[in-house]
Amino acid sequence: MTLHVELLMPDRKLWSGEAGMVIAKTLDGDIGVQTGHSPVFGILSPGSLVRIREVPGDDNPGDVVRAAVRDGFLSVTDNRVSILASVGQLASEIDVDVARADLTAATAEAGSAAVAEESTEVRYARARLRAAGEQA
Repeated sequence: MTLHVELLMPDRKLWSGEAGMVIAKTLDGDIGVQTGHSPVFGILSPGSLVRIREVPGDDNPGDVVRAAVRDGFLSVTDNRVSILASVGQLASEIDVDVARADLTAATAEAGSAAVAEESTEVRYARARLRAAGEQA
């Protein structure tokens, strides 16, 4: 048995398919979802990294789909996971140079390091870099 996962934004579907596991960070902490998980609704932490482990198959070794999300919600019910993000990017769509420039601009705009840590834009820029496999 597998999970049916949809990663959605208001204007498009980022990813949809069958998966063996979904890992996300909510305001209540990290959550890992596998088949048979009890229903849950959570608010994603600002600047989260969502990981979706695809089901292994003949032409797929069970890759991990990574996506950075600015903020949003996660819903689990009946082996279906819906992730609703205001803004998001799959790792394959991320331009690392642009993400680094966005992080620099967001940090400068926030001012002090303490405020920058709390900025959703700073967190989202870092999540984009992490999704792309870079240090943030």
